[in-house]
Amino acid sequence: MSADPLGEERNAALAQIEALTRQFDEIVAASQSSNADDEHDPEGATIAFERQQIAALLEQARRRLADVDAAVTAVEAGTYGRCETCGRPIAPERLAARPTARTCIDCAR
Repeated sequence: MSADPLGEERNAALAQIEALTRQFDEIVAASQSSNADDEHDPEGATIAFERQQIAALLEQARRRLADVDAAVTAVEAGTYGRCETCGRPIAPERLAARPTARTCIDCAR
Protein backbone atom coordinates (compact mmCIF):
# COMPACT_ATOMS: atom_id res chain seq x y z
CA MET A 1 0.00 0.00 0.00
CA SER A 2 1.28 3.48 -0.81
CA ALA A 3 2.06 6.12 1.75
CA ASP A 4 -0.79 8.33 0.52
CA PRO A 5 -3.54 6.24 -1.08
CA LEU A 6 -6.05 9.10 -0.93
CA GLY A 7 -3.62 11.46 -2.64
CA GLU A 8 -2.99 8.90 -5.38
CA GLU A 9 -6.72 8.28 -5.76
CA ARG A 10 -7.37 12.03 -5.98
CA ASN A 11 -4.65 12.52 -8.61
CA ALA A 12 -6.04 9.61 -10.64
CA ALA A 13 -9.57 11.04 -10.47
CA LEU A 14 -8.38 14.49 -11.54
CA ALA A 15 -6.42 13.01 -14.45
CA GLN A 16 -9.45 10.99 -15.53
CA ILE A 17 -11.69 14.08 -15.35
CA GLU A 18 -9.21 16.06 -17.42
CA ALA A 19 -8.92 13.33 -20.09
CA LEU A 20 -12.68 12.78 -20.31
CA THR A 21 -13.37 16.52 -20.47
CA ARG A 22 -10.91 16.84 -23.33
CA GLN A 23 -12.52 13.87 -25.11
CA PHE A 24 -16.02 15.31 -24.58
CA ASP A 25 -14.93 18.69 -25.94
CA GLU A 26 -13.40 17.00 -29.01
CA ILE A 27 -16.66 15.14 -29.72
CA VAL A 28 -18.68 18.34 -29.39
CA ALA A 29 -16.27 20.24 -31.65
CA ALA A 30 -16.35 17.46 -34.24
CA SER A 31 -20.13 17.40 -34.27
CA GLN A 32 -20.30 21.17 -34.74
CA SER A 33 -17.96 21.12 -37.71
CA SER A 34 -19.74 18.21 -39.40
CA ASN A 35 -23.03 18.29 -41.27
CA ALA A 36 -23.33 14.49 -41.18
CA ASP A 37 -26.69 12.98 -40.36
CA ASP A 38 -25.34 10.72 -37.63
CA GLU A 39 -28.81 9.84 -36.34
CA HIS A 40 -29.45 7.75 -39.46
CA ASP A 41 -25.97 6.38 -40.08
CA PRO A 42 -26.15 2.58 -40.24
CA GLU A 43 -22.37 2.30 -39.77
CA GLY A 44 -22.24 2.64 -36.01
CA ALA A 45 -22.83 4.69 -32.91
CA THR A 46 -24.17 8.19 -33.19
CA ILE A 47 -22.25 11.23 -32.08
CA ALA A 48 -25.00 11.86 -29.53
CA PHE A 49 -24.51 8.36 -28.09
CA GLU A 50 -20.75 8.85 -27.84
CA ARG A 51 -21.25 12.23 -26.18
CA GLN A 52 -23.66 10.76 -23.62
CA GLN A 53 -21.32 7.85 -22.92
CA ILE A 54 -18.43 10.23 -22.19
CA ALA A 55 -20.73 12.45 -20.10
CA ALA A 56 -21.71 9.44 -17.96
CA LEU A 57 -18.07 8.48 -17.43
CA LEU A 58 -17.26 12.08 -16.55
CA GLU A 59 -20.02 12.17 -13.93
CA GLN A 60 -18.71 8.91 -12.46
CA ALA A 61 -15.19 10.40 -12.24
CA ARG A 62 -16.56 13.51 -10.52
CA ARG A 63 -18.35 11.33 -7.95
CA ARG A 64 -15.07 9.47 -7.40
CA LEU A 65 -13.34 12.79 -6.72
CA ALA A 66 -16.11 13.80 -4.31
CA ASP A 67 -15.68 10.49 -2.46
CA VAL A 68 -11.93 11.12 -2.15
CA ASP A 69 -12.54 14.65 -0.87
CA ALA A 70 -15.02 13.27 1.70
CA ALA A 71 -12.40 10.76 2.85
CA VAL A 72 -9.80 13.54 3.20
CA THR A 73 -12.29 15.52 5.28
CA ALA A 74 -12.84 12.43 7.46
CA VAL A 75 -9.07 12.11 7.95
CA GLU A 76 -8.92 15.75 9.05
CA ALA A 77 -11.87 15.23 11.41
CA GLY A 78 -10.35 12.06 12.87
CA THR A 79 -13.24 9.86 11.71
CA TYR A 80 -11.54 8.16 8.75
CA GLY A 81 -11.69 4.38 8.99
CA ARG A 82 -14.91 4.36 11.04
CA CYS A 83 -18.13 3.04 9.53
CA GLU A 84 -20.63 5.84 8.96
CA THR A 85 -23.49 3.42 9.63
CA CYS A 86 -22.51 1.46 12.74
CA GLY A 87 -19.44 3.36 13.99
CA ARG A 88 -17.18 0.30 14.10
CA PRO A 89 -13.72 0.35 12.54
CA ILE A 90 -13.49 -0.44 8.83
CA ALA A 91 -11.08 -3.32 8.22
CA PRO A 92 -7.64 -2.20 7.02
CA GLU A 93 -7.92 -4.62 4.09
CA ARG A 94 -11.12 -2.89 2.94
CA LEU A 95 -9.51 0.52 3.22
CA ALA A 96 -6.48 -0.76 1.30
CA ALA A 97 -8.78 -1.94 -1.50
CA ARG A 98 -11.14 1.04 -1.32
CA PRO A 99 -9.53 4.02 0.41
CA THR A 100 -12.79 5.95 0.10
CA ALA A 101 -14.94 3.28 1.81
CA ARG A 102 -17.43 4.85 4.20
CA THR A 103 -18.89 1.66 5.62
CA CYS A 104 -17.58 -1.60 7.03
CA ILE A 105 -18.10 -4.72 4.94
CA ASP A 106 -21.06 -5.86 7.08
CA CYS A 107 -22.94 -2.59 6.58
CA ALA A 108 -22.03 -2.47 2.89
CA ARG A 109 -23.84 -5.77 2.36
